[in-house]
Amino acid sequence: MIETSTSAASKESTATAPFKHLLIVDDEREFGDYVKTIALEIGFSVTVTENATDFMTSYSKKIPSVIVMDMVMPGIDGVELINWLARQKCTAKIIVVTGFNPRYIELAEDLGGAKGLSKIKTLTKPITPEDMRKALL
Repeated sequence: MIETSTSAASKESTATAPFKHLLIVDDEREFGDYVKTIALEIGFSVTVTENATDFMTSYSKKIPSVIVMDMVMPGIDGVELINWLARQKCTAKIIVVTGFNPRYIELAEDLGGAKGLSKIKTLTKPITPEDMRKALL
């Protein structure tokens, strides 16, 4: 099935498409809203959270098919969330993003692989809409 980025086509194609729910955690609300806008255009339902506690609660209520998570956040960071997701036996595609040192990206990939999370993709901020669309699909 080919999906387009227009909302009319997305509404039409999601009637027959498998369930797609995106869960976002990023302490920068503007970035979460940016990703949400892109995801809605391609047929996702979306939940945006700004901290790990809200993320874990939302994850438990509605298991996502895709997760976008910031690596560097106050309190519980991306490393701890990756460990938590591994304990949950997460099967979602995980997209780890950071605007900091690219070594965080390598850490996320290595840690996720070691914990059995095989569907990890990484992106460095700023992220173009096209790159985010490709990562989500």
